[in-house]
Amino acid sequence: MDKVEKASELTTWLDRVIVLWLFVFAAFAPHSIAVTQASWLLGLLFWVVRFFFHPRPKTYRTPVDYALLGFFILTGLSAVLSYEPMISIGKLRAASLFTIVYLFAENIPSRKILRALALTLIASCMVNVLFTAATRVIGRGVKVMGVTAESPLSAATMTSQKKTQLPFAIVSGDTVLAVDGQKVRSAEQIVELLSDSPLSFAIVTFYRGDQYPPVQVPTRRLLQGTTAAEQLGIASWTIGRDWRASGFFGHYTTYAEALQLIGSLALGLFICVPVKKSRSGTLLLLAVSGIVFALLLTVTRASWLAFLISAAVMLLLGTSRRMILIAGACAIPLVLAGALLLQQKRHVGLIDQMDASTTWRETVWREGFHLLISKPRHLIVGVGMDSLKKHWRQWGLFDEGRIPMGHMHSNPLQIALERGIPTFLAWLILLGIYAHTLVRTFRGLGSGQRKDSDAPSQTGHGRLASVGSQLLGPWVDRGIALGALGGLVGFFASGLVHYNWGDSEVIMIFYFVMGLSLAVERSSKTEHGVLRTSRRS
Repeated sequence: MDKVEKASELTTWLDRVIVLWLFVFAAFAPHSIAVTQASWLLGLLFWVVRFFFHPRPKTYRTPVDYALLGFFILTGLSAVLSYEPMISIGKLRAASLFTIVYLFAENIPSRKILRALALTLIASCMVNVLFTAATRVIGRGVKVMGVTAESPLSAATMTSQKKTQLPFAIVSGDTVLAVDGQKVRSAEQIVELLSDSPLSFAIVTFYRGDQYPPVQVPTRRLLQGTTAAEQLGIASWTIGRDWRASGFFGHYTTYAEALQLIGSLALGLFICVPVKKSRSGTLLLLAVSGIVFALLLTVTRASWLAFLISAAVMLLLGTSRRMILIAGACAIPLVLAGALLLQQKRHVGLIDQMDASTTWRETVWREGFHLLISKPRHLIVGVGMDSLKKHWRQWGLFDEGRIPMGHMHSNPLQIALERGIPTFLAWLILLGIYAHTLVRTFRGLGSGQRKDSDAPSQTGHGRLASVGSQLLGPWVDRGIALGALGGLVGFFASGLVHYNWGDSEVIMIFYFVMGLSLAVERSSKTEHGVLRTSRRS
């Protein structure tokens, strides 16, 4: 008997530890890849250990099983047959992130936990949204204006790939971030660091549009003058506030894609909240507004458009014509604000053929497509994940090295080129099955959720008592399904011009939301099965 009780206590403890790591994952997914991956691995470890104890945990089939596992198996085959098998096989660790789906779909013990996990992700995201707003108010670096031809900043040079010095002047509107590795916040600090440098030049990091290039600025060419501005040869300076927001991530595109997914989830929940003028509705509206604000500050056009498409799909499926018209009216100033931000921060338009990032993408798309169709082998199994990094010169990619080396900036092209057309088709089937599952789940929950959603009590005591039930009420399940669908549509749209499938921070959030939505799908099927059984009896 004691052994049975101890075994029961141990299994209960393991179940609770797994749920703990699920919440750690949800809390850190918008901020830290290290903590998020650690919680994923630890959650998997405890889940595996749990299978060694009776009663063993139940496992459930999901609609995406065959497509998801098939996609991974085909990815593994392409890795083995890669031009660089050791490099490609090493990338299978990133490909194995799909197990996040099952970690969540199979281990969420109740609907209350399911709903709490979704809200934890959104609430945690607001931390980096507030951080983004605070850093924008505080500012960083020194934005220089009116840089003269005689200024030492105008004499800056950059070391080329051939180790030669090329002119690369710091011009008006650039923001000096650091001198010899030391951050600066005033023109006086720049002058002091240049004067104190023991070398004939100082390494200066500055911001211009998408660039953070280090350049060499001569230290012996400070001008005569009584002020730091006169010595630098500039008309004026201010604290810089022009950089593209990246939250706690290392890159603005990663942050924008994460915000798109989380923002879609928050908007889906807001659409489904039964009483918009409630505490739950107000908090969700604030969350959506904050995420949209941070998304705008990333100045990432593809993610903006992705969120607009995501919002349009969710509004068409989940709300009334009146709400659609209101949302459309709200979108107009957002689009105008986005166009203004693009012009001010990146000096490009919403659609700009002269933009370097556009011409860069057109170049790699053309090169990647030609490489894909150049051999039957490439069409069948691809060239192998990350083999481009070894063979790009041989294949004449990236404009023969004249543009930065990277990837194809497109999910369809990158997956097809690296893993082959069969794997790409498996990927499309996976997303199609997932989308169909979400639509079916959302519609299936419609009538039941409306019946379960009670209006708040008219008494003060009743309102307070209903806050907790509203916040974790049945409408959350429907909101998760709708938000996941919107996030999927936006993710696919931005993935046409971004390789967001290869961004670990983003794909972990994508898989997390997929796991939640599959748990919703299973619980809704179970409930409907119970209802059908009760009606027959």
